[in-house]
Amino acid sequence: MLHTFHIPVLGLGYSVDTPIKVSHFGISSVASIVDDEMIEKMRMHHTLEYGETYVPISNREPDFRSRRITAYLDLMDRIVNRNFEHLKKLPFSEGSDLTRYFQLLPETSQLKKKYFRMLTAESPEEKVLMEEDLRWRMRKGAIDVNIMSKVDKLNKDVYGQDLGDEFSDASAALRGFANSTLNSSLVLSAGMNPRLYNYLDHFKDFYPDENERLKKKIILKVSDFRSAFIQAKYLAKKGIWVSEFRIESGLNCGGHAFATDGYLLGPILEEFKTKKQEMLEELFGLYQTALNAKSIHISKMPALAITVQGGIGTTEEHQFLIDYYHVDATGWGSPFLLVPEVTNVDDQTLKDLTEADSSDYYVSNSSPLGVLFNNFRRSTAEKQRLERIAKGRPGSPCKKKYLVSNTEFTAEPICTASRQYQNLKIKQIRSMELTPDECERQVNAVTEKLCLCEGLSTATLIKHKLLRPNENQAVSICPGPNLAWFSKVYSLGEMVDHIYGRVNLLAGVARPNMFINELNLYLEHYRKAMKENASEKKDKYLVKFRDQLMAGIQYYKELAPRLMHETGNGHKELVMQLETIENSLVSFAF
Repeated sequence: MLHTFHIPVLGLGYSVDTPIKVSHFGISSVASIVDDEMIEKMRMHHTLEYGETYVPISNREPDFRSRRITAYLDLMDRIVNRNFEHLKKLPFSEGSDLTRYFQLLPETSQLKKKYFRMLTAESPEEKVLMEEDLRWRMRKGAIDVNIMSKVDKLNKDVYGQDLGDEFSDASAALRGFANSTLNSSLVLSAGMNPRLYNYLDHFKDFYPDENERLKKKIILKVSDFRSAFIQAKYLAKKGIWVSEFRIESGLNCGGHAFATDGYLLGPILEEFKTKKQEMLEELFGLYQTALNAKSIHISKMPALAITVQGGIGTTEEHQFLIDYYHVDATGWGSPFLLVPEVTNVDDQTLKDLTEADSSDYYVSNSSPLGVLFNNFRRSTAEKQRLERIAKGRPGSPCKKKYLVSNTEFTAEPICTASRQYQNLKIKQIRSMELTPDECERQVNAVTEKLCLCEGLSTATLIKHKLLRPNENQAVSICPGPNLAWFSKVYSLGEMVDHIYGRVNLLAGVARPNMFINELNLYLEHYRKAMKENASEKKDKYLVKFRDQLMAGIQYYKELAPRLMHETGNGHKELVMQLETIENSLVSFAF
């Protein structure tokens, strides 16, 4: 791995073509392959931009979703390869992209050290030889893709007949990736989907070839050790190896937030660190047995990387995670929303993000999936939601239907953010004998749901001028709370230099340590849960939740001297912050 960071998936569209922008510089990134309609528009855009012939894939053609995804990924693969080969042929001159490639590398990189030695070569002949060696050693960043496992609607054909499981949204997306020319990884997030996991073994690229190499790999985005191990064992028994666990903070992250039962990131990383070898041995035994049954024989254990993401904001935090927890890399997501040459954010949203403060970022119940969602108060989609409520027309027209799931009022599933569902649900609530306050609370809970299928793709279409005048212009965006401390538009070089400590984009900014910020988010989550209706089951859950937070606080107190030394935080200040959170937690107790 050339770099010690990657750019995770950002919404449906924000990083959909990020690989085209950064892979030739050796930086790995992740594109969502959920929204095939937006992907088809982006395929048209980049096909024409790079001088190829665009042949549309209609939504009336057989298996159109899978084929659109394959065509787009193949296009990205060609473009990245073309850009990379072009870059390698450039001179090592000041300002060239070839020089930029090496300047972006971390100082710890062996390749960068070779680059510096080339600059001080003793003779022109030696310099030429060293330049050619550097070109030979260059590597592209990975073009990885993401499927949110639970976004897996079953589909019908043009005649209204049910299609098989292999044509569900997630399965079709998987097939689209599996049939592509990419040699990269599929990032599976949002938990386990047996139907999807069982479908993986239909594709030979997920199995080792004659050289024991995997053309396509699996990355699991996880929030704790137990669930990671369970999922990896399930796949290993099928002969599918998990090549990376991508650990994400439950709340201190962007997009959907999967809060743990009070388990904090530090203790979770500690468990991975101490149990990794034991886990590897058990997984490899299961994997080898499964492969042998398929007449595939391997002699060595494949690599399994551990990476972490969610709320990382300084080079000190980045390096501490690598040095102390022995993670292979970190993920930097939300800060790259402020880097226009890397991600797709429209001008208005970009301006709003730079002017925002911490109060503009909040954990909401906006997602139709029924999962917590990191929201942005200034987004035009949020403003539109409130305007529709004020006009007495809450909810959104449901066009893409990726998140339909509710059958409370209809035989066919509908989306809880749709106008149809919200009208029916509000009518039901108002027919009940509720107090005015309770009625208002329940109605607000219904109308809080927001259309994400369109909103998370809109900024991309606006930026590339692919949105028609009569289409919805409202933008949803889901940055993590960590973005509150970044307040300017940055270049790729500036952000990478910040990650590696060559510049400090947060100089003079009062920002809590990432672990403290996560603790505060969990404290707020606990406080809200305490206010909800009580039950015996819920009370037991809250006791367990509080006890886990207390254990996490004690863990950080013991870690504080090392944490202070590595991240630059004052020891006394760090302990005081932990004690303040601990006292607040006690005051919320039953």
